[in-house]
Amino acid sequence: MHKVYHRIERIAGNVITIKADNVTYGELAEVSSRQGTSLANVIRLDNEWVSLQVFAGSRGIATDARVRFLGHPMETAFSDALLGRVFTGIGVPRDNGPALQENMIPIGGPSVNPAKRVIPRNMVRTGIPMIDIFNSLVESQKLPIFSVAGEPYNPLLSRIALQAEVDVIILGGMGLKYDDYLFFRDTLEEQGALSRSVLFIHTAADPTVECLMVPDVALAVAEQFALADQRVLVLLTDMTNFADSMKEIAITMEQIPSNRGYPGDLYSQLASRYEKAVDFDTAGSITILAVTTMPGDDVTHPVPDNTGYITEGQFYLRNGRIEPFGSLSRLKQQVNGKTREDHRTIMNTMIQLYANYKETLEKQSMGFRMSSWDGKLLKYGERFENEIMNLSVNIPLEEALDLGWRILADCFDPAETGIPTKLINTFWPKKDAPEQDEQTEQTDAQDAA
Repeated sequence: MHKVYHRIERIAGNVITIKADNVTYGELAEVSSRQGTSLANVIRLDNEWVSLQVFAGSRGIATDARVRFLGHPMETAFSDALLGRVFTGIGVPRDNGPALQENMIPIGGPSVNPAKRVIPRNMVRTGIPMIDIFNSLVESQKLPIFSVAGEPYNPLLSRIALQAEVDVIILGGMGLKYDDYLFFRDTLEEQGALSRSVLFIHTAADPTVECLMVPDVALAVAEQFALADQRVLVLLTDMTNFADSMKEIAITMEQIPSNRGYPGDLYSQLASRYEKAVDFDTAGSITILAVTTMPGDDVTHPVPDNTGYITEGQFYLRNGRIEPFGSLSRLKQQVNGKTREDHRTIMNTMIQLYANYKETLEKQSMGFRMSSWDGKLLKYGERFENEIMNLSVNIPLEEALDLGWRILADCFDPAETGIPTKLINTFWPKKDAPEQDEQTEQTDAQDAA
């Protein structure tokens, strides 16, 4: 039988403090007042003083409200019935569907034992050339998308959700504008991908404390799907909103602030979520792709700065494109040698030539005389940006590699690319027969003259 407490000693923001005994950290409680009943979570223990964060907010809660501890941590339901559903940050149905109460699982558990992990070895194809060719996404990888406000990072995530070759998509939205939430839901539904997806959405209008639950709920469900031998891709947006919610709670709790007001355990809090990425030795996998917005485009901001020490690379989204310089998938070498023999060569050659194109743009802006080689680079760079870097391009990896060869052949001679002769003989596009006949006729005419 659960003990009920009838006196709240202190209310600060969404945090209430009572005197209680035999309570554990992270335990769940029900707070009942004239406004109704809300769940709360134990976030601090100081002898007999117990502090709880109220999920629905403390508005309307008086000091005579009843607090009943449930004896277990926060839990969420798990079953195949989750697929195609939309929930709030704490697992309450947002789509007017039935609530799920069976097979409850705890959230926020430890990361997987390293003895149960295998070395990442499989590629996650997305249909986006800037990812598939140049920074391949690998199963069990944890990668952030560094961006700034206004960039199309949510449309990028929706593209990946639609096209990624995985079994289950789990989307965790934190602090989303309502139209962004509707965009995700409607896009996945219209394209037929909602049936393999589960959405946990916290909007900017929802209580702040629910934002903190989104990654834990999403990753707990992902782990269960992975144990059922499913390849799971977890998409999180935006981890900066998650960190800001942590900061808000820490300020309410009067904790000593660290860099820019964030709590001192920011790194540990982020790492405990990202480290849930795993490839099980006898089951499925969890891959994490998380948006991290950088206030003022400052990569030294505490959230992206700490994230960079945890994750295995990053994607930089600038000017509506994934930048080739700065973006890095540290695990791509595990998979891009197994796709097609020309993959690594195309990746290295095209990036090197694009870097030369950038230097040519600087020469042009300063008024230097352009050579014929500079002209070829300018033509190449424009085509590379429009046909490869453009995020609207949606083609399989093999077609993207073939497109890379065509762009190179249209802009350069084979010897100018530095590609080995063996690959040139195998993959360099052959000229069409009509063009060859026309050249033959021109040669014959010149000989006759």
